[in-house]
Amino acid sequence: MTSNYASERETTEGRVFTVTGGDWDDVVSGVDPINEGRIVVNMGPQHPSTHGVLRLVLELEGETVREARSVIGYLHTGIEKNLEYRNWVQGSTFVTRMDYLAPIFNETAYSLAVEKLLGITDEVTERANTIRVLMMELNRISSHLVWVATTGMELGAISIMLYGFREREYILEIFELITGLRMNHAYVRPGGVAQDVPDEAIVKIREFLKMMPKRLKEYEDLLSGQPIWLERTQNVAVLDVTGCVALGVTGPVLRSAGLAWDLRKTMPYCGYEDYEFDVPTHPDGDVWGRYLVRMAEMRESLKLVEQALDRLKPGPVMVADKKIAWPAQLAIGVDGMGNSLEHVAKIMGQSMESLIHHFKLVTEGFRVPPGQVYVGIESPRGELGVHAVSDGGTRPYRVHYREPSFVNLQALPAMAEGGLIADVIAGGASLDPVMGGCDR
Repeated sequence: MTSNYASERETTEGRVFTVTGGDWDDVVSGVDPINEGRIVVNMGPQHPSTHGVLRLVLELEGETVREARSVIGYLHTGIEKNLEYRNWVQGSTFVTRMDYLAPIFNETAYSLAVEKLLGITDEVTERANTIRVLMMELNRISSHLVWVATTGMELGAISIMLYGFREREYILEIFELITGLRMNHAYVRPGGVAQDVPDEAIVKIREFLKMMPKRLKEYEDLLSGQPIWLERTQNVAVLDVTGCVALGVTGPVLRSAGLAWDLRKTMPYCGYEDYEFDVPTHPDGDVWGRYLVRMAEMRESLKLVEQALDRLKPGPVMVADKKIAWPAQLAIGVDGMGNSLEHVAKIMGQSMESLIHHFKLVTEGFRVPPGQVYVGIESPRGELGVHAVSDGGTRPYRVHYREPSFVNLQALPAMAEGGLIADVIAGGASLDPVMGGCDR
């Protein structure tokens, strides 16, 4: 085996590869900065404005970007491969950590794929689907808040960073009330959700719905008329609808170019077809348009959260089939979510059958019929798709994510080349890449 990126040598322990920074030397040696007036600059991955551990290799002529290349993989975790060594329920604990700003979406897409393989999509209870919509839309708002906060900071608007994280904190407290954790919840699971929504969480969500519209107005008062913000965003990093479609770009970036493509409307799931909401678009396809679309999406998500609260009818939150449903009644404790002590006392002291069933389902898991499925949902960054393959066992044969951060990053050179180096920051931020999801 030979590699362009890793020299090799034989040792007494076997063959050793020395991994280098790709073809950096070739790129640099191909440019003569004195005679051509060009220079190659390495931006990232340890750079505060590349929106995560993203590395950009830029060829500059003065302050104009002549060539831009994205280098990814600095946050690779091997999550998809790890899924092949865990049972189907444990998969939720892994996938939640991919796009760490949208964990509920990772879990929901995975659970929908497993349910489709099992053939139980229609058996998921109404309450479970309503809770999924409620949690996803709260998560969409929290993700967009991080976007407006970090993008503002990268363009010099420090105040919006403080305010965005302040409101996100409120949502994370709601998540902690419901799931026991602020992030990486493993809350949405095949068959439903792990835990019902407590009454105090409903009260806190209602308070949030009253507070948040005013806060969104404050953000717009702060940014929308600000001359520097307008200068840094309008007609910057333009990508029209033809370019978006050609590169597979989805989500707010596509909608900001004028195409109202939202999987919640075009291919609904979890009962979204029964909700009333609009799909915001903007015709210009620039950073300013992406900002307006995300601000409008937060307002639409508030409408969806309110509708979901009104639809929360009493009922079970997991499918009735005890061969699939987690056997224990879970409870929130000081260290997160776990088996309730009452259930543990019952199976240990009263019912041997319950103990055996619990042991088998927790250690081995349920079997999923052979087959393969693809399920796509609308995450805050675009189409999040899961291709899941089962060979009939208790573990996935293969799970692969169509991750919008990964796909959307293809568009960065198209946005950046020919523009100024300062606009690389604005354009990259407007894509809203989360490198945990991109690299997986």
